[in-house]
Amino acid sequence: MDGMPILHEYAASGNCYKIRLTAALLGVPIERRGYDILRGETRTPAFLAEVNANGRIPVLQIGDRFLPESNAACMWLAHRSALIPADRFDHADMLRWMFFEQYNHEPNVATLRFWRAFIGEARLSDAQRGQIAGRRAAGEAALALLDRHLRGRRWLVGSGVTLADICLYAYTHVADEGGFRLSGHPAIEAWLARVAALPGYLPITA
Repeated sequence: MDGMPILHEYAASGNCYKIRLTAALLGVPIERRGYDILRGETRTPAFLAEVNANGRIPVLQIGDRFLPESNAACMWLAHRSALIPADRFDHADMLRWMFFEQYNHEPNVATLRFWRAFIGEARLSDAQRGQIAGRRAAGEAALALLDRHLRGRRWLVGSGVTLADICLYAYTHVADEGGFRLSGHPAIEAWLARVAALPGYLPITA
């Protein structure tokens, strides 16, 4: 490693949290640098020039190199660890769930959480309000699929915890903040408890 990795983050973000949780489970120390996205601190000329031209966090800084995208950062941290399956199919299946998280789950579950818990529904634009029903339906569908897959299984892939579990845990365990009810998904609830019981577990508020 090129010194201690630096996480450029907004602490309440599930995408930032999954990187902290990965590091905690692996016992990898990281330095944290916070930004207030509600005040536009990731859109300043300095941030765009020096950290991420896309104006988004998290970004994991390794030495003088910067790695945007949360799941990519988790992959870098977990390189050659048990969180990435050695079996070729299981490795690909882990990536499948990580892609599902970013394509089907996060855009709906995380967006509604952000709108509801951080912006407030009264402050949403007409365009945002018009998306609520569609995003809620898509989020419910993603959670239902996740619950069905977890029935009779302890982990998403193979026989042990992988990055797929960590990446999907991040926003699933706070889905209620977006108005989603997990009480109808018992397999998800049991899986969330298993993740929270892992040695080295770190809550999102830490």
